[in-house]
Amino acid sequence: MNDWRIYRGAGLPHDGIRRLPPPPPWRDFASSGPDTGAEADPSAARRLGVLRRLVENHHPRPEEVEAVNAALYLRRPLLVTGNPGTGKSTLAHAVAHELGLGRVLRWPIVSRSTLRDGLYHYDAIARLQDVQLERAGGEATGVTRRSIGSYVRLGPLGTALLPVAQPRVLLVDELDKGDLDLPNDLLNALEEGEFRLPELERIADLEPEVEVLTDDGGRAVIQGGRVRCTTFPLIVLTSNGERDFPAALLRRCVQLELEAPGEEQLTAMVRAHLGDDAVADGDELIQRFLDREPGEVIAADQLLNALFLTQHAPRTERVTRDRLADMLMQPLDRPR
Repeated sequence: MNDWRIYRGAGLPHDGIRRLPPPPPWRDFASSGPDTGAEADPSAARRLGVLRRLVENHHPRPEEVEAVNAALYLRRPLLVTGNPGTGKSTLAHAVAHELGLGRVLRWPIVSRSTLRDGLYHYDAIARLQDVQLERAGGEATGVTRRSIGSYVRLGPLGTALLPVAQPRVLLVDELDKGDLDLPNDLLNALEEGEFRLPELERIADLEPEVEVLTDDGGRAVIQGGRVRCTTFPLIVLTSNGERDFPAALLRRCVQLELEAPGEEQLTAMVRAHLGDDAVADGDELIQRFLDREPGEVIAADQLLNALFLTQHAPRTERVTRDRLADMLMQPLDRPR
């Protein structure tokens, strides 16, 4: 059909929603991509491209490769800074994919995030409710006594610090969004690679081993109420550069600043997500992205959005296509 619009603004009900095409690959939540099995990461295909060409056919800048290897060799966190859309989060998924390290553990930081959120959560209220129901008549209510481990779930950081043979990859996303105290609170866990669960330590003489839930849906046995890693995880801390971090954190990290993607990286990214035709058809938009004003912040995913949407608008509607591109590729640092 020539009319690409689903919503027409006419106020008359219609069944146009049935014509809605499949979503962009990076917004397809119904498919986990080509990976299968327990270790499949549903977000990997969205971030790396359904064709995986972003990581398989494209070589990142030498400084990016060197920083990742430095973090692996030194068993230190990797602090990645850069403007939005430069691929900070994607880097963690790219490393996990290439090295076969399984699903990336992700801890998205918000203003209320605390160290405890990253380590573990103990649901004392649920345990109290179950005890009360059991006392009221467990057989009648179907409630039986559970181990305390049923009420403990390790967070992303806690799961990453479990003793395993191969390091897990943990993405601590947008650390600069967190509370001012969070970077300092992280220091001990990052330095020592261990933490305590007081609720389990108190009963260690009665239950020396407790099975708990993990952040990735599995289970792990905690001994003596302590978690201590045997292989330090690859921890990728990302920041948009909105604040400065304490020197105590910086000295414990390998630091990497990502620049905006160049033409080679950008072409590989478009090809990975949208295929070869999108590279040829979207040459004008790609060049527009590359020719932006010095210092002007436009994220690569804004370009992908513009390329995907303008593919659906008829080529005869040049004004519409240009208007869509203008709407989707507005500089992020422009005053509103």
